[in-house]
Parts: sequence; C-alpha cells; structure tokens
Amino acid sequence: MSIKYAILGILSYNSFTGYELKKIIRDSSFMYWSGNNNQIYKSLIELLDGGLVTSEVRYQESSPSKKIYTITEEGLDELKKWLLSSPEPPEFKKTFLIQLAWADQLSTDELNTLLSQYEDEIKMQVILQQEMRRRQAFSPNRTPREGFIWDMIYQNIISSYENELEWIKRLRTELFCNHNEEEINTMNYAVVKRKDKKYIECASAKTPIHNEQNALDLIAACIEHDTNLLMIHMEALDDDFFRLSTGLAGDVLQKFINYNIKVTIVVTDGQKVRGKFKEFLSESNKGDNFRAFNDKNEAENWLLDL
Repeated sequence: MSIKYAILGILSYNSFTGYELKKIIRDSSFMYWSGNNNQIYKSLIELLDGGLVTSEVRYQESSPSKKIYTITEEGLDELKKWLLSSPEPPEFKKTFLIQLAWADQLSTDELNTLLSQYEDEIKMQVILQQEMRRRQAFSPNRTPREGFIWDMIYQNIISSYENELEWIKRLRTELFCNHNEEEINTMNYAVVKRKDKKYIECASAKTPIHNEQNALDLIAACIEHDTNLLMIHMEALDDDFFRLSTGLAGDVLQKFINYNIKVTIVVTDGQKVRGKFKEFLSESNKGDNFRAFNDKNEAENWLLDL
C-alpha cells in the first residue's frame, strides 16, 4: 500500500501542513510508515503533480510561512476508488519468533530472561496503546459511525498486544512449570473515591517498588480504573528509591510523567529524606505532576486539587 492513500485520507478530514502530516503518521499506531521528510514530501509532490491535492502558502507576521495542503475533488475520487478496492491480507511479521525459534540453545535462566524481557515489552505496549486510545490525539469523529470505526481500530491494536501477552504467559507457564516460579505482582492498592474524583492508593507491597516495571504495573492499574491520579506510601517503595545514586527515583517518576500520571508520595519517616535526595525532592516538587508530603491529608488535597 502506498503512503499516498494515507495522506489523502488524512487530508479528506482536514487541510494540513507537511509537518502536521508527518506528525500524524509518525504518532499513529497503525499507519506503519516512518513518516520521514523524504516519504512525506516526495508523496506530496506526486499528489500535487497528479492534481489530487493543492497547496497554499500562508504568511504569518511573527512566524515562518506555512504551506497548507488540501485534497481536491479528484483526490477524493481517487481515495474512494482505493477504498472500494479489495483489501490486502494482513502482514505477519514478528522478528521475536525468529529469535525464539533457535532459543533452545539457551540455558533455562537465559531463556527465562529472554521471555521476561519480551513480556515486559508487550506489557508496555498494552499500556501505551490504551493511553493512546484514551487520548485519541488524531481521531476524526465527523459521524458516530466514523467515531466507532476509529475506536475499533484502536481496540484491534490493543487486542493484538493483549493476545500476545496471554500467549507469552502461557509459553512461560508450560516451559517453566517445574522451574522457579515467576515473580508475582504483589502490589497492594485500593481505588479511593472522593466526591467526583478517584485515585489509586498504593499503601504497601510484599515486594516494594524496585524497578520501572513496578511503575508500569501501577500505571496499568490507573488506566484500568480510568484515573491518572496516584498516591504511593513510603512503605511501598524500595530503600533504593531514597538513594539518589541508584537512579531508581528518577526512572520511576519519569515513567509516571511519560504516561501523564499525577503522583504524590507520602513519606512519614523524615530519616528517609536526607542529603541529595532531599534536594531532588525539593526540585521535583516545583512541577505539576509530582509532590512529596509527610501527611496523607495534605497529599490527597493536592492530588485532588482541593
């Protein structure tokens, strides 16, 4: 399939600059082109030469001029002609399966590590796609039917990753049923509702938060319960979180920021907040997405904007 049809489809919704087209394609989960300048602008030149789009330069007083591309009637006809053509079968390309095919050469621990890494990557993709579906950065909704179609496209992508996750879990269970049991998520969290808002509260954990995957588990809990508000008590954090040299605090908090999670931590033991970590908290407290408190009520009021 040519990228030109993707461009025509986007322009059938609205007029855009080349940069805007590039960003829409690059950020899309299913428009699989890289969206680099060469692809976009080469295709736009061909579409212009074919009379399928027009361009207009708009001058701005305080900013560089912009070239806006608009689809023509001929372009709409070409798009509809393509839409009526026979669909192509889905492409099947999973490089991991090629890697896995020869993995019998690995030791049990090496194979377990490989599968764990792949499982973590798929978990991350599930969370990412769910967040993209929630935000719907580019999702035409000109009619209820179109809105439903786009929502189902996102659901198709999410389901693919969820099925892959179930498959990898089943594979690991069968391979390692007599081996050491895999680490189980033992995060203890509750959904707290206050007035018309709710947040996830993680008060403790059998295995304290000690890596980025634990952060992703909490992000998944937030998405599952349709909230971006999170409260974490110090009892749920590994001691390394409070040691700035480990980098754990920065890595975990960055994950929350990446997924637009507003988070507060409740630290009732002042001995945990010392030296460079205290400076780190002081600097981090200047933002809108993170705060540390020694009182739960204060933390909740900030989290809920009360």
